[in-house]
Amino acid sequence: MKINQFSITTTTPQQRRQELMSIRLLRKNEENKLTPNAMWETLLARIHMASNQPIVTKQWLHDLLATPDLALDDWFDKQEPLTNSIFYLVALQLLEFEAAVDFDIADPLTMVKQTGLPTEYHQQWTTANVIDAFYLLLNTHGKNGQSLIDHLTAKGFMAWTYQLPPEQKPLYFNGKPLACFDPAKFIREVVYIETDMDTDFDGKADLVKAEIMRPLESNHGLKVPAVFTASPYNQGTNDEWGEKATHNVNVPLTHKSTNYHAPAEEKFPTTFSYQQVTGQAHHATETFSTTPAYTLNNYLAVRGYAIVYAAGIGTKDSDGLQTCGSPEQTNSMKAVVEWLHGDRHAFTDRNSGTEIQANWCNGKVAMTGRSYLGTLATAVATTGVAGLEAIISEAAISSWYDYYRENGLVRAPGGFQGEDADVLADETFSRTKRPADYRRIEKTNTKYINKMQAAMDRKSGNYNAFWDNRNYRHDFANIKAAVMMVHGLNDTNVRPSNVKALYDSLQKLPVTSKIILHQGQHIYINAFRSLDFSDMVNLWLANKLWGQENYADATLPKVLVQDNSNPETWNTYRQWTAGKKHEYQFNDQRLTAIQGLGIQSFSDYQPEEKYLKWCQNPHEWAKALIKDNGQFSRHFVSVPTETDIILRGTPTVTLKVASSKNYGMISARLVDFGNGKRLTTSPVLFNRNGLELGYHWKTDDLREFKLQKSSTTDKIIASGHINLQNRHTPAQVDNLTANQFVTVKFNLQPIFHRLVAGHQLGLIIYSTDYEYTLRGNERIEYQLDLAGCHLNIPGVSLDNDQ
Repeated sequence: MKINQFSITTTTPQQRRQELMSIRLLRKNEENKLTPNAMWETLLARIHMASNQPIVTKQWLHDLLATPDLALDDWFDKQEPLTNSIFYLVALQLLEFEAAVDFDIADPLTMVKQTGLPTEYHQQWTTANVIDAFYLLLNTHGKNGQSLIDHLTAKGFMAWTYQLPPEQKPLYFNGKPLACFDPAKFIREVVYIETDMDTDFDGKADLVKAEIMRPLESNHGLKVPAVFTASPYNQGTNDEWGEKATHNVNVPLTHKSTNYHAPAEEKFPTTFSYQQVTGQAHHATETFSTTPAYTLNNYLAVRGYAIVYAAGIGTKDSDGLQTCGSPEQTNSMKAVVEWLHGDRHAFTDRNSGTEIQANWCNGKVAMTGRSYLGTLATAVATTGVAGLEAIISEAAISSWYDYYRENGLVRAPGGFQGEDADVLADETFSRTKRPADYRRIEKTNTKYINKMQAAMDRKSGNYNAFWDNRNYRHDFANIKAAVMMVHGLNDTNVRPSNVKALYDSLQKLPVTSKIILHQGQHIYINAFRSLDFSDMVNLWLANKLWGQENYADATLPKVLVQDNSNPETWNTYRQWTAGKKHEYQFNDQRLTAIQGLGIQSFSDYQPEEKYLKWCQNPHEWAKALIKDNGQFSRHFVSVPTETDIILRGTPTVTLKVASSKNYGMISARLVDFGNGKRLTTSPVLFNRNGLELGYHWKTDDLREFKLQKSSTTDKIIASGHINLQNRHTPAQVDNLTANQFVTVKFNLQPIFHRLVAGHQLGLIIYSTDYEYTLRGNERIEYQLDLAGCHLNIPGVSLDNDQ
């Protein structure tokens, strides 16, 4: 078991004592009056939540071990000097590690070291040492995924702070707000924010519904920051619609004309009317009970942040159509930020014209969320909107073309063959949840979706104006907010190329950026035991939204990567791509430094029975690809590595290739070949509802990656695809004749992967990808001219190159 903490920030001795006094653990002059043991016993007694009666506290101490043979109360009675071993044996128990299960009671310091817990060791403990070590212990994460101070708070340790005057909140500990806001008294309200567009063609500016949950104190003078999650799923989804709209992918690729152009997408009105303001209100008139929530937001809510959710245009109780990533969708979410900052109108309801302002907000906003939610956070950040101080974009799309297309090909996100922009628009068009509203807008929506289908162009797969409108990379230079990126290195849904493009651009801008790369797929990481992610966010937002001088930017690592071979291990780096470049040539069936010669070929056709089986179960095809002997792919493998190496960056494949038709596609997979136990593909749940987010508040499920029980022989670490007619750019179609050798160069997905000693790097070249591309099962023969084929990996480093 390893616990990695990156959110513990530097404090002075004076700060530590002031903070301990502010939470009523330390009192004035105690440091001068009490012995080290008496100070320790006093601090322990004050964190005992069951009772403040001395006899009950003594019984609690009697159930804690100080040494293998002495209960803690008996040890105090003996008045022996405090030692490192005694302090940390007790600390492990407070942190909920199990004696004789997680650690040896005769040797607690070994467990402390192996787990990576922060420590203070002293040859002779003084009262000052006890205070400093206890302060550090309160900030230390335990077995169940939270710091001791948060664990105590969830048990009611800070409940007294609910009664503090608003001007005394929030209370900070180690630079982070504590959970001192009563969730039972949260204000829940709804407002309708007016936008500057009319996407449903009714002649009126679209209104967007926002749901707000904020502390009661924000009604009594405390200005709080807002954490806003833009979620088109928030008001419900049309799952059956999505299933019906899903496209058939068992169709052949076709030759593309160099003169083909897709139809333009729908244009929205530029003239429309705004709602007349008829009055002002200080309080909302509409409320809500529950809303789909991100558990990180629940964690932040009791720490004083107002939590805001909006589904945007084309959703239940809002106006407009679902436009799937368009500038209009971005602007509908930008409008929410503008209202929170004080720059836009909102109303208490849809029709009265009664205006309401966010007077409770300090004007500072952060955006959070994963996938579509993180995508819209990124999109809004590229507008440079005032008030948006930070975004935490997890698994976010930065170009929708890279989500639904690739290098002139229709390419599905992982697990969603046949999905496309129109399918997602249908699924999230939750105005259907209000039947009368839907009937009024049905024809308009149908017309829009039909035009979207034509404009997104599944016929060619080319980059066009539709996708250019949904490419946020054009506007990265406008970003003013601090950006924390979180992405799974194994995410086949929103692929790592999306975050790599954002990361690379941010390095050139005068904004703060952080990136966390984990070994998961399309997941949240805020409930991992091995990482203090929620604390990191709390520290960071305290700086960006509350204005705390807590050294957050210096404390949090710039690049943080979860190791793929060592469980619960997170390493810090200065940058993503680093180290020396390495080029592999294709030589026979090997990746070597020596250029190969000759022609190798493979067929893309499969017997009908096998083809249909693989269409129904693409995972069976993936297994067959690894084992293929050259029938429908070519394999090239390096010699085993002598030492661990870390592959960092974006691999590039160059191929000299020919197709037996006047069209074709090539795919590639980069593989780690080697027998060994690898991490589970998904985090393992080991404590349901075990992570308490506050006192009498929400919970989360504690999860963690573990080593698989059995060894495996391989792992896919990157892939890529290209249409042979788009060998220069995704927007440019080149002619191709049958059996014409052409050179294509394309990127695989960015990687940060440890290839352990003895493993081999493999590259598989093939055509149809049953998991992602169209699959027409045509009789096409592909040829590779090995003299023109090579693999380039720009970042190869050893452990010490961090």
